[in-house]
Amino acid sequence: MTPFFLLVGRDLRLALRQGGDAAMVVAFFILTVILFPFGVGPELELLQRIASGIIWVTALLAALLSLERLFQADYEDGSLEILALLPLPLEAQVLAKCLAHWLVTGLPLTLTAPLLALLLHLEPAGYPALMLGMALGTPILSLIGAVGAALSLGARRGGVLLSLLVLPLYIPVLIFGVGAIEAEIAGFGARPHLLLLAALLLAAVPLVPFAAAAALRQALE
Repeated sequence: MTPFFLLVGRDLRLALRQGGDAAMVVAFFILTVILFPFGVGPELELLQRIASGIIWVTALLAALLSLERLFQADYEDGSLEILALLPLPLEAQVLAKCLAHWLVTGLPLTLTAPLLALLLHLEPAGYPALMLGMALGTPILSLIGAVGAALSLGARRGGVLLSLLVLPLYIPVLIFGVGAIEAEIAGFGARPHLLLLAALLLAAVPLVPFAAAAALRQALE
């Protein structure tokens, strides 16, 4: 496991050294949520009704912003070819990069979401479901995004292709994330939706690295 965590640390150091991706993701998340009350009006009931959807859709789009750089920088400077020669399997390297991506983007989004929910006057009963849903859902966004980033690696207009590949796969996460909050507020309990998110995460962790690694090998040939 030492090479695995060394790779996670390497990606974290690179991300923090550049600083742009993490700041851009959080800034986009905050600014987009702030703009919604200006667009739909300041009516309290309306904001409460659409708050969960606004937060999840914005978080999904914010996570999408940094996915293109997940493998692109290593591909452009030749580091990806060197990493592929390491004893650590490429599948484990994909998982390490996904973990680093989540720590830089998904975790800040999860921590920022309750503060933005206050701005949108989300019902207090929905906050636990929001936090748990984001904690389970944002890693899935990073994992699924890794497949799209690997498939679009080296392609012209890779960002557009990445969005087309990934956004349809994000829909179940969006549905269950919003559904958990709405069910908790309505008094039905968020447990079924959170369990479905957990099942998606458990399925993505073993399957995504193999799919992304296969796409990376194809890009390196």
